[in-house]
Amino acid sequence: MCRIGAIKSKKYIHPSKALLLMRSQQKGHDNSGFAMVMQDLGGIFKDYKELPILSMACTDEGLNIADNILAEEGFVRAMQWSPETNPDPQLIIENMPHYIFQVLQYPKAFKYASREEKEELLVNTRLRLRKALEVDEEGFVYSFWPDVITLKEIGDPKDIGTYFGLWEESDNFTAKIITAQCRQNTNYDIVRYAAHPFFLQGYTVLANGENTFYERNKLFQQSLFEGYIGFESDSQCFLYTLHYLNKVLKWPLNYYKHTITPLPYEEITQRQDKTVLLKIKESLTHLEINGPNTIIGTLPDGTLFTCCDSKKLRPVVIGHTDDTVIITSEVTGINEVLPERNWEEDIYPHERETVVINNDLRVERWQQ
Repeated sequence: MCRIGAIKSKKYIHPSKALLLMRSQQKGHDNSGFAMVMQDLGGIFKDYKELPILSMACTDEGLNIADNILAEEGFVRAMQWSPETNPDPQLIIENMPHYIFQVLQYPKAFKYASREEKEELLVNTRLRLRKALEVDEEGFVYSFWPDVITLKEIGDPKDIGTYFGLWEESDNFTAKIITAQCRQNTNYDIVRYAAHPFFLQGYTVLANGENTFYERNKLFQQSLFEGYIGFESDSQCFLYTLHYLNKVLKWPLNYYKHTITPLPYEEITQRQDKTVLLKIKESLTHLEINGPNTIIGTLPDGTLFTCCDSKKLRPVVIGHTDDTVIITSEVTGINEVLPERNWEEDIYPHERETVVINNDLRVERWQQ
């Protein structure tokens, strides 16, 4: 099984917390990688909340390709940061030559553009960069979005943390929401894009488990939105369904669970909202998932949530204090990061609920 985790705090936290959370669940590691998405950034990125940040790993030529494309699109660099790395040859890591986190100003032509126009520009530019870099495997573009940083790498999670200096806390590199996973989807090829978490337009999803309806989901989703690409992992379908429901269709989050694991017909027909639920089940049947899995997701507004498959075959637990909430696969992770919490208040979600953490860290349990 994979191990997944999310930390949401009222204070800015360093990625070392996510590494600690994952380290205690190390039996789920297989040296296939570590990845994280940081949202609501602090430190050196705190003053650039409205500007998009490009998260990329690349070769020298890949950097040239990306710079040329960004210049053609009219983006202007506002700030760039690259982590100091530890080149110790004994570390188990398949490192790239460059790791770029670049804050960019929008093209002048977009000075008075709407939010939707800017969002479309960012998606199209990211897709163009990815396509250009894929030709000779010159690089990987993980996210291009305001207030978001994404890092993905292949290797031992502990060594990846050492390579990037993430074990030592620093006020320069922090966020209020960090999602992380310490294992790729090993049902498929080990490639950087396949590492959870997956990100698109402010939405983040990571999962522990598998989706045996992957092909059905994929065939349906490919025609829904230009950003639904790659499909290097069956768990990417979870992200695309969330994005489609909440962003494209503009449905509230509570319908996500009803779409991916709908109730049986006989139960739906007994409910007051049966008309809506039957329409979802009929029209979006190709977005239903199957197989053992637990999903953790983040919405663009910072809402954090988790839900499970209809049989509850993968573990998940939520622990919290007044200023921090953690969702993860095993309670040992929370014990290490939040030992001071009231353990009796830990939540173990069941198969028919979605647990939601709002921005004031209020925990809600929505029954399907």
